[in-house]
Amino acid sequence: MLRKLKTSKITCNIKDMVSGLADILFPPRCIACGGSPEESGKIPFCSECLRKVSFIRPPLCTCCGLQFTGTGGANHLCGNCIAKKPFFSTARSLGIYDTILLDTIHLFKYSGRILIGELMGRVMAEHRYDSLSIPEFTLIIPVPLHPKKLKERGFNQSLVLGRELSNKFSIPLDFGVLKRRIDTKPQVNLGKSERIKNVKGAFMVKEKGRIEGEKVLLVDDVYTTGSTVNECARVLREAKASDVAVLTLARA
Repeated sequence: MLRKLKTSKITCNIKDMVSGLADILFPPRCIACGGSPEESGKIPFCSECLRKVSFIRPPLCTCCGLQFTGTGGANHLCGNCIAKKPFFSTARSLGIYDTILLDTIHLFKYSGRILIGELMGRVMAEHRYDSLSIPEFTLIIPVPLHPKKLKERGFNQSLVLGRELSNKFSIPLDFGVLKRRIDTKPQVNLGKSERIKNVKGAFMVKEKGRIEGEKVLLVDDVYTTGSTVNECARVLREAKASDVAVLTLARA
């Protein structure tokens, strides 16, 4: 055990040294505008761009995480969650899907800037969320892409984000148990009811024994109406996951 601890400490020290050297040779830049980032180094944006990021804060819907207008007041269920309870217990997002955060996600997702995704995954891991504690979960699952879409894009953006959360908290990451079996049409131009129909039956759990009893944190890049993550949560709960919560980088 002592040898393992020493080896781990040495490995961490080497990583820190390499990271420090890289910062000297290649100084970090704001991922949005290329300027100098915040002095803390934890947020990969400059002060100007950081001010344009709308972080989600209370008051919120206690279930889906919808941010209510105005300041003050207690968290409570929104009308949609009262009308029909989602299959997930909680959903939270880092910020609103607009301005800088929208541009950053587009660079990551559609221009193949995977490093941006890794950096934003670390920001997600460092952030503290109202009524959601990441270390309480036993398994992290990224929302899967259909094989056809994965081949076109070359990577799964949700997996990139989920890997950073897994590394930060040492929570197992399973990107093979949840499968997208139907190549659904893009959700972008669909209304809420159309989105629900579009993803109905699109997902399946490959080996239900890998899910049973697990507290699952489902990870995606953007929460729009919640149709996709809710359908994923439905099949995970059918596979006897003890809980399913959702964490996304942004919320539309």
